[in-house]
Amino acid sequence: MAIELAAMAQNGLNYGTDHYDIDRYTRMRTLSAELMSMITDAEPVDVEAQLALERGHATPKVDVRGALFDDEDRVLLVREARDGRWTLPGGWADALDLPSVAAEREFAEEAGLAVRATKLAAVYDGTAHNGHSAAGPWHIYKLFFVMERTNDAAPVAGLDGETSDVGFFALDALPELSTTRTTSGQLQRMLAQARDQAEPADFD
Repeated sequence: MAIELAAMAQNGLNYGTDHYDIDRYTRMRTLSAELMSMITDAEPVDVEAQLALERGHATPKVDVRGALFDDEDRVLLVREARDGRWTLPGGWADALDLPSVAAEREFAEEAGLAVRATKLAAVYDGTAHNGHSAAGPWHIYKLFFVMERTNDAAPVAGLDGETSDVGFFALDALPELSTTRTTSGQLQRMLAQARDQAEPADFD
């Protein structure tokens, strides 16, 4: 509800011209920030400052993730420096990025490996699958790609300062996951997608 309210406020501020409407939408943004602060433990003024940075029509942000499996069906995960938990390599897609290229770049920066995206495996709503509504103010779409190596280099973490470790893990022996980024269920689906390249992509 808080995210929907924030989006309505942003759209109103983007399209509104009447100064009374502008005042109402600004107040709506303040109220949405107060609601978000209750579920994120952030200060309302900080949340509102984040919301105020957004311009134009409110639309979801795009998070890209890459899944690479070895010959033993172990998945490559990186340890996030921020929370110390593990996830598929990935992050925000930048403006003008091709989605697959964004995933390949993030993989190289976080795991130190050159990879190629071979298929789009899933498009998930992060609010529905990864608890994003409780993690921050943005509505997020998550794009998961199956990857393959383009060389035999060893993985290296920390090239971008955002990861502190990297390794391959069996799906029945996973470390603690950063679930706002990657869940065990999503890893299971990525393995199924990697095993069968003809399987249709998951989507919400």
